[in-house]
Amino acid sequence: MTELRSRRRETRTLGVVGTLVWDTILHRDGRAEPVTEWGGIGYALEALTVALPENWDILPLVKVGKDLSKEAFGFLRGLPRVLTEPGVMVVPASNNRVEMHYLGQERQTERLTGGVPPWAWNELGPLMGLCDALYINFISGFEMELETAKSLRIGFPGPIYADLHSLFLGIGPDGDRIPCPLPHWAEWMTCFDAVQMNENEFELLGRAHGDPWKLAADMVGTDPKLIAVTLGSRGATYVAGAEFRSDPFMWAQLRGCLAAPGPVRSAKLDAVEVTSADGDPTGCGDVWGASCFAHLLSGKSLEQAMSNAIRMAARNVEHRGARGLGLHLTSRVHPGSGSS
Repeated sequence: MTELRSRRRETRTLGVVGTLVWDTILHRDGRAEPVTEWGGIGYALEALTVALPENWDILPLVKVGKDLSKEAFGFLRGLPRVLTEPGVMVVPASNNRVEMHYLGQERQTERLTGGVPPWAWNELGPLMGLCDALYINFISGFEMELETAKSLRIGFPGPIYADLHSLFLGIGPDGDRIPCPLPHWAEWMTCFDAVQMNENEFELLGRAHGDPWKLAADMVGTDPKLIAVTLGSRGATYVAGAEFRSDPFMWAQLRGCLAAPGPVRSAKLDAVEVTSADGDPTGCGDVWGASCFAHLLSGKSLEQAMSNAIRMAARNVEHRGARGLGLHLTSRVHPGSGSS
């Protein structure tokens, strides 16, 4: 930790909370045999190695099961600018594994087994002093409890971007992930400066309130300031408060304040054409969110950051799995060379 503190004098550090998942993918892009590969937060980490400015390091804040800890450290240590100490914790539980069944490009079922425990605030809190900004991706939906998120909101002074993703997924009797509304959604939303979800999750958010767009417009202001919604092949859209600024380091100044009067901002950005018709959409939302936040941290406007994120997500479709994705996103390897 002393080495990391010394290094931070010259660099900034992005803390990344998520879950490293071992994926088994069946019937994707016409393949008869299953494909096994790293996924989960691995997609975001690979994208961040490309999108973050040169003076930023990446500190994963992840728990890995003892059964796959050697393989997990091997993957993480192969990523440029990714620091494996002190944020990676080995736990006695089985590592998260997900089995995904596809029909063409549409994911039909997703089954979760294993399961590392969530972070508690007394574990996360001491690590926050090492981070300048925080990216949270609810890969499993069990990365932290609501009370921990509330403590994080109070205890971390830097910008917090969160992809709410699997908070909208329950678990059936056989381990299948089932879309469901998010309990205590308003409390969850106010824990973060900017939140991301996909179109289906956005509709779940607004189901009990009629119009999700009106809900978003009524909610953005100080907590959260930005709601970004990915639309798959149709691009992405956002709703931002009247005082929203693209510089994430200005976000904390408005925490807990009354929302400024004035109209909210919203816009839709179109997708770019995907060259591979039989590509793999797994991880596109993770790549999108990590890239968008990274470009905001680099000084881009919101529209620029979202446009760059759309391009990165489109490139991800041409790859298989998380391993080697960063190289692919910079066009230095042939698409798919990172798959097993």
